[in-house]
Order: sequence, then structure tokens, then C-alpha cells
Amino acid sequence: MSTHPTAAADAVTALRRQVSDLHRELVRYRLVVWTAGNVSGRVPGHDLFVIKPSGVDYDRLSPESMIVCDLDGEVVEGGLSPSSDTAAHAYVYRHMPQVGGVVHTHSTYACAWAARGEPVPCVLTAMADEFGAQIPVGPFALIGDDSIGKGIVETLDGHRSPAVLMQNHGVFTIGADPRAAVKAAVMCEDAARSVHISRQLGEPLPIEPSAVDRLHDRYQNVYGQHAPVTPGGATA
Repeated sequence: MSTHPTAAADAVTALRRQVSDLHRELVRYRLVVWTAGNVSGRVPGHDLFVIKPSGVDYDRLSPESMIVCDLDGEVVEGGLSPSSDTAAHAYVYRHMPQVGGVVHTHSTYACAWAARGEPVPCVLTAMADEFGAQIPVGPFALIGDDSIGKGIVETLDGHRSPAVLMQNHGVFTIGADPRAAVKAAVMCEDAARSVHISRQLGEPLPIEPSAVDRLHDRYQNVYGQHAPVTPGGATA
């Protein structure tokens, strides 16, 4: 039975489906194995988020199996236990109001950098586009409370990267919505793999900071499709 505000019902229903569907992308891009990893999304306009249940096979996930929590990480709707990373997600949502989606993966190449406690340097234009800087490393923290969330927030505060490599653990990404956070996780693994391979051949060439700034600005503000502007200046 639902215990969240009635006004949130339609938004929760839509977000349950989106978050459930996005877990397929983690499998599709080989960012997770077995039942590890998770996607969550903030319910727009409400102090709630939707997250994957703990320890459930990816092919058994459905909108109905998603768990609704408040921003303290307490379950308000759902018959299963939420992800073991729920406290970390809740901490991010409480302290980063601009964040609408959080993703956690154990993707192979990014985890290799995390195991070394080494940031991925920004040496590719695609990295400048998506991350605007190196992919930073956050502190080691144990699973189960909000320690990981604190590390994520402290590391990404004031940083343009939507991804952080938590030392000896894996990747956490944030976004304006769950899809953006999943995209950041996909791009993080792609960058980690490419830079790793590059270093087998020699030292990667750095990109000038001013060029990184220009690339990032173009990608974030110009690239892609935008609403057309009418002669009067309004978007159509």
C-alpha cells in the first residue's frame, strides 16, 4: 500500500518505470555483474527517490519491484529491502539538491583506477566534453551507512565531473536525472578503458586547461538538439 503523498503518485509511477528500465543499460554496457550496482532517481517536486531493491537479479527487476524512499533513506513504499547503497544515495540527494539521479557501478576499467586510488586524467576531448576535468578519486568508505555519500559529496563539491571513483570500491555518478547519471557511468568506463590502453603505449598527452574549458562549454551548451527560437525570441 502506498504511503507517499497522493500528489506524488503519478511522478512515482513514471519514475519507477524509468529507473527499472535504466538498469538494463548497466547490463547492456557491461558496467555490472550479478546483482551489483544500482540506479536511483529523485521524484521531482517531492522529498522522495526511487531505487533498486537489494540482491535481485537484473532480469527480474520491474517497475513494481523498485523501492520508494524518503531523503533519510527510509522505505515509504515497496515490499523488498532497498539497495545496500541507499544511505549513500539519500545523502547525495539531501546535500546536492541539483542532483536528480545517482548511479553506482563496478565497471572493470574504472574499478582498476579506483583500486589504485588514481584519478583518470583528462586527456581526451570526450572526457573534456562530459567531465570537464579529470575523473577524481573519493575516499575509502565502508558500505552500510552514509559514509560513501559523504565522500561523494565532498569530492564532487565544486568539481565539474559527474563521476567519482571511490577508492577500492567503484564508480558513483550523478546527473540532473537518472538517465544523465547512467550516461556519465557509461562515459566514465569508456574513458577509463581508453586512457588505460593509452598508458600501455606511453604517457598520454595532456589537453590545455583552456581547451578543456572550451570543449566542456560547447558540449554542455551547444552540442545536440535544442528548441528552435522564434523571431520574437521565444522557444518554439
